[in-house]
Amino acid sequence: MMDVSTHTPICGRPAGEVRQALLQACEQLHKPGQSATLQELAQAACVGLDVARRTLDNLRRARLVAIVRHRRVSYRNRPVAEWAPGAAWAGGVGHGAGSSALATVLQSWGR
Repeated sequence: MMDVSTHTPICGRPAGEVRQALLQACEQLHKPGQSATLQELAQAACVGLDVARRTLDNLRRARLVAIVRHRRVSYRNRPVAEWAPGAAWAGGVGHGAGSSALATVLQSWGR
């Protein structure tokens, strides 16, 4: 649903907020024996499934989240992926693994 006068979504989050909300939901719902599915993460972050799917794929490529196992659920015939914070997020880096290498290159270039 859109506000016709401003062409902006009435209910929604800016792109950075979706990423942060999904990361926080992933961290909060992660337990040693069971992690959250896409649907559970989307509900906890208050975002739509399509946006959550696309954002989780981007977060996976940035190694901020990872699929840790698969689980059978009642609403689907196939097992669904369980998502957990990735190595970069768990290590406290907060950015992709290449960010420190980029920072080093930029510092040496500026000299």
